[in-house]
Amino acid sequence: MSFFPKMNFRVLCMEILGSFLIAVGIYNFALPAGFPMTGFSGIAIILHRLFALPVGSMTIVLNIPVALFCCRLLGKTFFLRSFRCMLISSVMMDAAAPLLPLYQGSRLLAAISTGVLGGIGYALIYMQGSSTGGITMSIKSFKPHVPLGRIVFAADAIIILIGGIIFRDVDGIIYGLIVTYLFSIMVDRTMYGANAGKLTLIVTSHPQQITETIVNCIGRGSTILNGQGSYRHEERFVILCACSKKQMYSLQQAVRLTDPGCFLIILESNEVHGEGFHPLALGQKPISKH
Repeated sequence: MSFFPKMNFRVLCMEILGSFLIAVGIYNFALPAGFPMTGFSGIAIILHRLFALPVGSMTIVLNIPVALFCCRLLGKTFFLRSFRCMLISSVMMDAAAPLLPLYQGSRLLAAISTGVLGGIGYALIYMQGSSTGGITMSIKSFKPHVPLGRIVFAADAIIILIGGIIFRDVDGIIYGLIVTYLFSIMVDRTMYGANAGKLTLIVTSHPQQITETIVNCIGRGSTILNGQGSYRHEERFVILCACSKKQMYSLQQAVRLTDPGCFLIILESNEVHGEGFHPLALGQKPISKH
């Protein structure tokens, strides 16, 4: 099997860009600020501060046994992609990032910069079906019954606490938790935020009035579904409408005025594709109607 499985130029560029952003966030912002980080990068930073070991090289050394252990469980293709990203990240951390100046300003601004840059970097790598290894890879291989996010957060919090205790830096623990939070926010925003929206389900006995209100209020179409109440078995209609977050507030107020007795549910929608939103397939003609 090739070391570059099904790789194209765009995937490689995204992995390089993502690795570079992660490296800059950690080396040029987190390291000078001296606050603990999460995952194997956090352990590598602790070793760097104690023994002056290179962060990138130590990260890949820590990742190698985990990657080999998870190879069979997660598949060779994912393993090779992740190992490639580990190498790229290590080079960026030890060779590219040191070429840029270190940030010596506010620790809070350093934490924000680390979280934003690192979150975007990780998202770009995840979107290519790759990984930088670390704790997430090892946990995924066991397929635990507890939600993955809780386990990862607990593991990251332990590493941050260890780093803060070793260097007796309570403020550093707080900044490390801020970085962890920003990581998760930026990963979600980068991967899903561009096409995110709101979805509303309106249970009503007056579907025509509601659909007209939706069109007049926000200029959106909707879908009418047939339904039935479980208590009185009366006929109801469920109107489904997707819109932007800005439009949802106006729609909510207008629907309540049109039918005060309706049942309104508002949901988060990570991805909205189709007419009026992000196109489902760029460059393709819509299916012709017969």
